[in-house]
Amino acid sequence: MSTVDKMLIKGIRSFDPENKNVITFFKPLTLIVGSNGAGKTTIIECLKLSCTGELPPNARSGHSFIHDPKVAGETETKGQIKLRFKTAAGKDVVCIRSFQLTQKASKMEYKAIESVLQTINPHTGEKVCLSYRCADMDREIPALMGVSKAILENVIFVHQDEANWPLQDPSTLKKKFDDIFSATRYTKALEVIKKLHKDQAQEVKAYKLKLEHLQTLKDAAYKLRESIAQDQEKTESLKSQIQDLEKNIDNLDAKIHNAEATLKDLRKLEDQKSTKTAERSTLFKEQQKQYAALAEENEDTDEELMEWKTKFDERIMLLENKIQKMESNQQDLNNESSAYRRKLETYIGEIGKLQRDAENLVVLKDERDSAIRGLYVKLNLGSIPNSPFSDEVALNLTNQIEVRLMELDKDLDEKKKSNEMKLKSAWDCYMGANDRWNSTEAQKKAKLEIKSSILKRLEEKKIDRDSLELQISDVNLSRIDEREKNMQIEIDRKKKQLDERNFDANIRQKQHEVYDIDQKIKVLNRERDIIAGDAEDRTLLSIKKSELENKKKQHKKIIDEYKDRIRGVLKGRVPTDKDLKREITKALRSLQMEFDELSTKSSEAEKEVNMLQMKIEEINNNLSKHHKDMDSRKRFLEARLNSLDQQSFTIDSYPNFLETAKEKKDIHKSKFNIADGMRQMFDPFERVARAHHICPCCERPFSAEEEDEFVKKQRVKAASSAEHMKVLAMESSNAESHFQQLDNLRMVYEEYVKIGKETIPLAEKTLHKLTEELDQKSQAHYDVLGVLAQVKTDKDSIETLVEPIETADRIFQEIQSLQAQVEGLEYKFDFRGQGTRTMEEIQLELNGLQSTRDVLHNEVEKLRDEQIFMEKDLSSIQLRWHDIREKKVEVANTLRDFKKAEEELEHLAEEKSQLDLEEKHLAEALSSLFKEKERLLKDYECLKVKLTQEYEQQDKSRSAYQHEAEALSQINNKIKGYYNLNKGEKLKELLEQQSVMESQLLSCDARKQEISAELNKSKDLMRNQDQLRRNIEDNLNYRKTKAEVDKLTREIDLLQERALEIGGISKFEGELRKISEERERLLSEINRCRGTMSVYQSNISKNKAELKQAQYKDIDKRYFDQLIQLKTTEMANKDLDRYYNALDKALMRFHSMKMEEINKIIRELWQQTYRGQDIDYISIHSDSEGAGTRSYSYKVVMQTGDAELEMRGRCSAGQKVLASLIIRLALAETFCLNCGILALDEPTTNLDGPNAESLAAALLRIMEDRKGQENFQLIVITHDERFAQLIGQRQHAERYYRVTKDDHQHSIIEAQEIFD
Repeated sequence: MSTVDKMLIKGIRSFDPENKNVITFFKPLTLIVGSNGAGKTTIIECLKLSCTGELPPNARSGHSFIHDPKVAGETETKGQIKLRFKTAAGKDVVCIRSFQLTQKASKMEYKAIESVLQTINPHTGEKVCLSYRCADMDREIPALMGVSKAILENVIFVHQDEANWPLQDPSTLKKKFDDIFSATRYTKALEVIKKLHKDQAQEVKAYKLKLEHLQTLKDAAYKLRESIAQDQEKTESLKSQIQDLEKNIDNLDAKIHNAEATLKDLRKLEDQKSTKTAERSTLFKEQQKQYAALAEENEDTDEELMEWKTKFDERIMLLENKIQKMESNQQDLNNESSAYRRKLETYIGEIGKLQRDAENLVVLKDERDSAIRGLYVKLNLGSIPNSPFSDEVALNLTNQIEVRLMELDKDLDEKKKSNEMKLKSAWDCYMGANDRWNSTEAQKKAKLEIKSSILKRLEEKKIDRDSLELQISDVNLSRIDEREKNMQIEIDRKKKQLDERNFDANIRQKQHEVYDIDQKIKVLNRERDIIAGDAEDRTLLSIKKSELENKKKQHKKIIDEYKDRIRGVLKGRVPTDKDLKREITKALRSLQMEFDELSTKSSEAEKEVNMLQMKIEEINNNLSKHHKDMDSRKRFLEARLNSLDQQSFTIDSYPNFLETAKEKKDIHKSKFNIADGMRQMFDPFERVARAHHICPCCERPFSAEEEDEFVKKQRVKAASSAEHMKVLAMESSNAESHFQQLDNLRMVYEEYVKIGKETIPLAEKTLHKLTEELDQKSQAHYDVLGVLAQVKTDKDSIETLVEPIETADRIFQEIQSLQAQVEGLEYKFDFRGQGTRTMEEIQLELNGLQSTRDVLHNEVEKLRDEQIFMEKDLSSIQLRWHDIREKKVEVANTLRDFKKAEEELEHLAEEKSQLDLEEKHLAEALSSLFKEKERLLKDYECLKVKLTQEYEQQDKSRSAYQHEAEALSQINNKIKGYYNLNKGEKLKELLEQQSVMESQLLSCDARKQEISAELNKSKDLMRNQDQLRRNIEDNLNYRKTKAEVDKLTREIDLLQERALEIGGISKFEGELRKISEERERLLSEINRCRGTMSVYQSNISKNKAELKQAQYKDIDKRYFDQLIQLKTTEMANKDLDRYYNALDKALMRFHSMKMEEINKIIRELWQQTYRGQDIDYISIHSDSEGAGTRSYSYKVVMQTGDAELEMRGRCSAGQKVLASLIIRLALAETFCLNCGILALDEPTTNLDGPNAESLAAALLRIMEDRKGQENFQLIVITHDERFAQLIGQRQHAERYYRVTKDDHQHSIIEAQEIFD
């Protein structure tokens, strides 16, 4: 059990923040005595704060609880409370709480800075410190002490201002008792349990709905998985079929490849033949053109013509080389002439610039000479040569000026240093005088302050001396000594009488007898409780039997109601109650499997119907698309044909129209070729006639007139044939373009014919087959749906039975459980037998023992009353003796203080006279020092002004000279720069180069004219050689073209022979068409399989995607988890209901028992303590605030005769204090099982003498009763010396504590010997 051992207080309220005050708590009594305001209540406040963390009332958030910084003369004070106590487990713990109060600018700031618990490690013996937040510490300490925080606050450590809380307003009283009983916590717990029960009932409903939803999802997921598996099997079958078809297609592809390769070779030969034929035709035309263009056909061989061309080329090449060389020379001369002109222009520009720089040099020298002359005069440097100056003379003069300026700078620096030294010396003199004056002034002020302090102390000591003298004059010391001796004799006599009666031994003997009787009463009460427990078991047995009968009736009612439907489902059978649910579940499962199987078949049939519908829809779409393609191609072809010929044509006339256009094209081309050949003959005929003067056709000689006439006719025909050629070329081009446009439409026409004759008929045939297959599949689907509807009806009829059958099975299980409980209770009663005593016999024996205990208790009370009366008398005499002793000590202290005050007055008077003399000497010294300080300051200011003016005038002159010297330096730099760049020499060199360049330019122009004349001659010679050369080249080109035409004719014949050897193109094209049609058929079959497979795969993907949805994810696990959650929640909800009822009954029983115990103790203590006759006893009434609630209202009532009145508002202040103390004592007796501490702060407030003495007697009895209890501690704080003497006996404590204040008004705690 927990106790407090020792407490340290520092810096709390009036306790000194620098010194530690320690108090040790004794057992069973710790008595603390002191006058009002000494700091006694602070001890209770520190105990309460250490254990609960609660500040005292009106502490202003801790500001008035910590020692005030203004009283301590500091800006910050710190307080600490250190409490050592034993926990309920007997373990030593030290609680340390530290605080800080800081004085800010406008307010004070309170702060809790540390909360520490110290314990001893039982294994190592070392101290272990644990730091806590304040809130954690406030929870931890009550737990360690084994009592609640409310008990510590309202029962054990109650502040003096709150001591009368039992008689405060009803709301406060209710809150206090609710906290003590922890009623609020348990009431809230009941409300939370009730709310939780309700919420969980709602959750159970929600879980059931959720479970049903999950069951639906689980079934849907099962169906989706089955559908996926079936579609995957069909997909695999289609894949194998597609693989076989692909192998056949690969074989056909190989054949097609071979046929196409052969066709490719044939077409290549045909293309080569066409190409070479076209090339031969072109070359033949070129041959005819070349022949017509020949000026003269040469009869020489090709070798001779080539030799002639080679030599001719050599001569031409030489001439061309010469011309190229002369052109190159001419270009070089042009470039050279341009370069000379550019250089000449550059030289002219640079010469102009250098001439301007030479003119500027003359101007700069004049400015330099005038600047040197001016500075020489201003600086007084002596005589100077006449202008203009040479460069050497100007340099020497400039150097002399710079040397003179440097001397001026040096003089100015020396002047500045000299001025600073003079000023420093004057200032040092002034500062020395000022320091002497300040030192003397400070000494004078210090003496004045000391003097005022001494005067103040003199006045205070005179007042103290007069008051002490007045106190001494009224005291008779000898009379006080005589009274003290008489009181001591009387005290010894009273003690002797008290020891002779031997009250303690007699009371202990009676209490031992009472204890033995109490033990017997406990044994009988336990036996009575066992019998009462059996009564509860018997009542429980009857309740269980009644409940069992009700359950059987419910079960029978359900079975009778659904018996006919059960027979219908189970084919006339009605199974036993135990197997009923299993049979119904089995029948439902078989129907469910049949239903699932039919659903799967129905789904498959529906998928097949849907697939066929999709195929039919796809084919219809394709047919519609093919018809649209035919119409669009037809409209396109007809529109193009109409736009080409501006006539109305149908698509069927396209082949005839194309053939006609081709014939027109060939005719126009032939006409153009013939006209072109004739045109090419006119020019050669004219040349032959002119050259040989003969007819080109018959070689008849022409006369001059015939020749002119022939040539004229040829020219006329050539002119007319040119116009005719243009017309034929235009017609041929138009015919060619018209044919090409029609030929470009051939692919569109072929596609149109293919769609109309092949694609559309094939699609219509496939559509017819699929429509027939759809009718068959739809009929099969309707048959499956009919069977499925019948099975669903049977399944629904069984499902309606599931819920009542489950209810019946649950009731059957409850019947089994209740049957087992009833049998167990019956066996329990049979086992115990009937040999125990009856309730009446036990109650009779209890009544006898209770009356014997009451008699013994009255004897103990009588002995205690006699003991208390004698102890009161002894305490009264002791109090008077202590008063006399204290008065004697006070008189002696007053006399000593008077003598000390006289001595201090004489010493202070001597100090005052000495200070007056020193003050006079200091005043005289200050006057002379002030005059000297003012004179030195004035001298310093005058000297500073004078020296500053002289320095500024000299510096101004030097700056003006320096500015002119810098301008001269800039001019010299410019002149120096001109010479450094050698601009004069550069000007001479450029003039010479200009004259040389002009002569070279004239020479170059003369050579250009010579080369130009020679070049013109060579070009004229070159032009005459071209005509001869062209004639030779034309003959050679004509012979070369003719040879190529012959070569192509031979190659065409070879290609024709190879094509005949391989075979005809039409044969291979027919074979290729058959293979391609077979391949297209296989591809169509593959596409059909792939379409079917894509439908299956889309269904698989769709079903898998649906399975991947959040609603199907982990559906089996979610269903199982939900089922477990539902069952566990239902079980937990039932447990909550049982726990709520048990806790409710326990709380009501606990509250009533505790209130009975508290009222019993209150009645006994009131009757033992209160000495008035107006109130028989007091008690606490607790009434429930409403039906069905566990909230109570409390009031303190007093019994006066037969009347019961509320005590609040009807009792005196003393009755109120006594009632509050007794109620606290009763609460401590009832609730403080693990903590035997009780602190009473000024318990005698408002009590008269008899009631205070009876309260002391009651406390003595309590201490005597608890004498054997190690953990009992009573802490009493009082200013009533009489009350302290009554309870402060040596058998209860060896010492007591007196709280006083020292000279600095700090509270101190002193241990003193207990009262004798």
